[in-house]
Amino acid sequence: MTTIAPYGSWRSPISAHDLAESGHAVSEGTWVGNDVWWLELRPSEGGRFAVRTTGDNGDPIDVLPEPWNARTRVHEYGGGAWAADDDGTLVFAEFTDQRLYRLDRGSRSPVPLTSADSGFRFADLTWRDGEIIAVRETHSGDLVERDIVAVPVDGTADGNNKAIRSIVSGSHFLAYPRFSPDGTRLAWVAWDHPQMPWDGTELRVGDLDRAGQVGEWRTLAGSPTESLLQPEWRDDDHLTIITDRSGWWNLAEVDLQGEVTPLHPDEAEYGDALWFVGLAWYRLLADGRILASRTLGQSELVIIDPATGASSVVAQPLTHIVLGPVRGTSVLLAGGSAKDAPGLRRLDLESGEITVVRLSVDSLPDAGYLPVAESRTFTGDREVHAIVYPPRNADFAAPDDELPPFVAFVHGGPTTRAPFVVNPAIAYFTSRGIGVVDVNYGGSTGYGREYRERLRGQWGIVDVEDTVATVLGLADAGLADRDRLGIRGGSAGGWTVLAALTSSDVFAAGTSYFGVAELTQFARDTHDFESRYLDGLIGPLPEAADLYQSRAPLNRVDNLSTPVLLLQGLDDPIVPPSQAELFRDALARKGIPHAYIAFEGESHGFRRASTIVSATEAELSFYGQVMGFDPVGVPALELVSE
Repeated sequence: MTTIAPYGSWRSPISAHDLAESGHAVSEGTWVGNDVWWLELRPSEGGRFAVRTTGDNGDPIDVLPEPWNARTRVHEYGGGAWAADDDGTLVFAEFTDQRLYRLDRGSRSPVPLTSADSGFRFADLTWRDGEIIAVRETHSGDLVERDIVAVPVDGTADGNNKAIRSIVSGSHFLAYPRFSPDGTRLAWVAWDHPQMPWDGTELRVGDLDRAGQVGEWRTLAGSPTESLLQPEWRDDDHLTIITDRSGWWNLAEVDLQGEVTPLHPDEAEYGDALWFVGLAWYRLLADGRILASRTLGQSELVIIDPATGASSVVAQPLTHIVLGPVRGTSVLLAGGSAKDAPGLRRLDLESGEITVVRLSVDSLPDAGYLPVAESRTFTGDREVHAIVYPPRNADFAAPDDELPPFVAFVHGGPTTRAPFVVNPAIAYFTSRGIGVVDVNYGGSTGYGREYRERLRGQWGIVDVEDTVATVLGLADAGLADRDRLGIRGGSAGGWTVLAALTSSDVFAAGTSYFGVAELTQFARDTHDFESRYLDGLIGPLPEAADLYQSRAPLNRVDNLSTPVLLLQGLDDPIVPPSQAELFRDALARKGIPHAYIAFEGESHGFRRASTIVSATEAELSFYGQVMGFDPVGVPALELVSE
């Protein structure tokens, strides 16, 4: 029997505890012999990242036991924090001290491979001839340097930094070290400030000398305005790359003279923003064809014949895909769809059979409590892409004369996108009668370089205008209550929240998860990888100093009358707590209702179960108080005005 009740007051079987206890993001699947290993976030274990595999009884088991945490701080976002050989020997970067360790198969006691207190961080780990090849980041005071190195796996570099062989440096950032099949050359991607890797990179190749080092190199392709990603050797004289010189990240071939030949021109994306070191969007198959993820908003899997340029779609259900390695006829896929839970799966390319390895949630709620996602394009000053999740609960309906509150989810980055995939955190709200719209505002990836560059010099303007156009479009279509529109986002999404609240009167409430509130101090305080990101988003300093002041939400609080919830990790090196605290103080001075909740031990992105529960319930209570509904089963959040 359906119960009639106001939107926001519906009783849901999805609790914040379910999100924390059932959710355990799975990534970086790889083959180890005939087994599959993966990296898994463990919120119930303090938010550590465990390397896991499938046990004899079919249940997941730890390869890397507690309390070890395979997480690197290279670029602060990490990527490629572990590697294993086919014998099951694991090498990983331990989060607490950033040293490399080796864990032999069957052992529970890792052995250090690098020195303590060296200032080194390592990412993009791969095995090669008894060494670990990695991108090394060296911190010495305020100085940060990077190079590609070889670390012996026998432990001789523990206490002896000179045992680590520096192969090549020569730029502030390096990624994707790739050795030619004959072992005589190294290819890699390089870039320097102020470029971000989605702005412009270079493909470099150098000959290896007898010491296994590159003395001189040559740049084969790339520029400050061409983003190159993921070089892979096809043979000793040719590489496959991803390049956006056409306006889209497409596949191409490069020879050693720097001749670039497109392999399959397409107005779709075969790459994405390199936030995590070592990401892959295609794999070379044994027969010479290329398996790739093709994205235009949503993703699909395709096989491309480089000899003819022909492309065929591989039948499979996922619409958000991260490609793992290929073994024989099988490939590992991470991702999900609007109906399929995110996680790691194995796809047989011959039979089409797809098998779950490990999902990122223990179970999904019954379909009656999950929203039906819909891709929509809204029009304000320009087209805006979004994913709409209307309220849905099999047990409840709202009165006929009531429209639902809606919350705009604004993704971080800002150079990334909201994927088209079932998300229990969204269902937490929609199953209570609160609609959600995930906005891929101008500046998002997945729609070509022109769409991505709409945010150049316009951060705090285009993202705000596009989010406003989206929620007003929902209201104009009779799908949302114009007086009960909310906005929430994390990191760069938190910036958009605060910028929208201080430059428009559209939203009734705003939630900022570790959001940027001020720019001048942020540019000084943030970490090296993003320290020049604002050059492209706002403008370079000191020339754009006035824009840094005028755009900052902190300096526009006089325009604000909307209640705000601020959530912040106290160990955040990317958006330091000072950002939220400055905005909190400004809210207090103006007497605006607000709450500030800080979490010890949390960094950029909440990983601990207790934090996830507290933040989620606080957000729901906040919307209820501001939008006039009574959420069921959560403690009341205290709002203050001073």
